[in-house]
Amino acid sequence: MPTVLGSVRRLVLSPKLIDVTFARRGFPARSTPAARRLEAVPQAVICGFEWGIDARDQWEVERRLDLVGAEMRGFAYEGATMAFTVLDAMGGGHRTRDLLLGPGRRHIFLAYIGIGFAMARLPRPLWRKVVPDLSGDPYHPTMSWLAVDGYGFDRAYFQTKRWVDEQKIPAAYGWDGAPDYFLRAIDQGIGRALWFIGGGHAPDVAAAVGRFAGHRRPDLWSGVGLAATFAGGSDVDALGTLRRAAGDDQGQLALGAVFAVKARSYAGLVPDYTAAACQALTGLSVDKAVALADDTAVTSAAAEPAYELWRQRIRAHFDDA
Repeated sequence: MPTVLGSVRRLVLSPKLIDVTFARRGFPARSTPAARRLEAVPQAVICGFEWGIDARDQWEVERRLDLVGAEMRGFAYEGATMAFTVLDAMGGGHRTRDLLLGPGRRHIFLAYIGIGFAMARLPRPLWRKVVPDLSGDPYHPTMSWLAVDGYGFDRAYFQTKRWVDEQKIPAAYGWDGAPDYFLRAIDQGIGRALWFIGGGHAPDVAAAVGRFAGHRRPDLWSGVGLAATFAGGSDVDALGTLRRAAGDDQGQLALGAVFAVKARSYAGLVPDYTAAACQALTGLSVDKAVALADDTAVTSAAAEPAYELWRQRIRAHFDDA
């Protein structure tokens, strides 16, 4: 049962399901199974957020999340993590940590993105509280950069005119001691959003990337590759068109696809469309893409974030091919 305070928070912080549909946001809405599945992704996130912000205890949230189909469950965890992050940052507690050290562990990649969604609704002074201590998890804190990615996605999806059409560049922030890379991670999230904003239509997405300044396009393309592979929304022929459109940034597109496959595999389910996108964008099978991610993983770094060094190693595989 929802609490009164939880219901108030939901009304203030959460958009309605209809507000995240492509038609309401002004994005292309194609009547294909793949496009409808893509449109369901933000709706699954909203459901997870509402369950998290309303619930009296974590068991109830976990039980609701378990009822979501395996293909969409990670997105619902993304929303629940967003809710718990808001609650922890504003009122204290360790809901996010408990969720991610428990049943949310296998969805850690998407959960970090959910933290980024919360950041978009919290003042910057509270950002220092949003990433819980997940010591012992092999992807913490390396993958916490996905929170910044999630912040960029949220801003592009909900403030498209400002962040995509006008190409807003936010003030830097010393995330993980790397304020310059903060802006790049935001662009990776904007690139993911472009896949949704374009309704998974390869020519529209490629054209949107092309309207950005040249130095921003590589990170945008990696975000596109991640979204196209993890969330689907297109067929193999169109993905081939997308790969050709990426030109010199095909390695970035492939990098995003490899991360998507790794995240899907870690969560325990690789849908057929993810496997097909992996082959189309990287030329690798799922097993080989996961092996590439595992073999190139970086857990510590000095001059650059470990996250970016890991990305560079994956991209080098394709650049050298």
